[in-house]
Amino acid sequence: MDNLTIILVDDHKLFREGLKSLLENFAYVKQVEEASNGKEFLQMLKTTLPDVVFMDIEMPEMDGITATRKAIEAFPQLNVVALSMYGNENYYTQMINAGAKGFILKNSGIQDVENAIQNVMSGNNYFSQEIFQRLIQGLGRKQQKSLNTELSAREEEIVFLICKGLSNQEIADKLYLSKRTVDKHRENILHKTQSKNTAGIVMYAVKNGIVEV
Repeated sequence: MDNLTIILVDDHKLFREGLKSLLENFAYVKQVEEASNGKEFLQMLKTTLPDVVFMDIEMPEMDGITATRKAIEAFPQLNVVALSMYGNENYYTQMINAGAKGFILKNSGIQDVENAIQNVMSGNNYFSQEIFQRLIQGLGRKQQKSLNTELSAREEEIVFLICKGLSNQEIADKLYLSKRTVDKHRENILHKTQSKNTAGIVMYAVKNGIVEV
C-alpha cells in the first residue's frame, strides 16, 4: 500500500480541508483531491482514478448514493467508503447496494479513517465500531424468502446471528450446536459469500435480503 490517491467528496469545505490535512500526514498517501458533490466527483473520474474515495451521503447536485452507483458501474473495483452522520442508517442499504465497501462516522477519529483505508485496500469491508453497533441493533430478519440461493437455511440463520454481533460460541449456545460446527459453518459462509470478514458478511446479507436495516 503506497502512493495512494484519495478523493474526498463532501459539500462542507471545512470538513474536507480538515480530513485532507490529516490524510496528507500518512506516508503512503501521495495525493488527496476534493469534490463538493457527486456530479463534480464523476467529472474528476475522467482524469483521476483514485485508490480510495470517502463519500458523503447527503449532498446537493448529486447525492453520494447516486454518485457511488454510477462510479462503480464504470469502475467496479473502486473502493468507496461512505461518510455517515448519526441518523443516516436509513441510507445504509442503498449505499451497500450502490457498492460502498465501508462506512465510517464523520466524527470518527483518524484511526478509524486509517483502518478503513487499510481494510478496503486489502479487499475487506469495513464498518467503524459505532456504526456496526448501531447497525446490528436495527437489523431484522426478512420475513419473505431471501434473494440468495447459495446458502442453506441453517447457514442463513447463522448469517443473521453473525449480523446481530454474536460470537461463534454464542451462536453455538443459541442453536444448540457445538462451537466446532459453527466454526465450520462460518468458514463455509465466508467462502460462499466471498467475504473476508464480518463486515463483508453483513453487506452480503443486506444485498441478498437475508436481513434488513
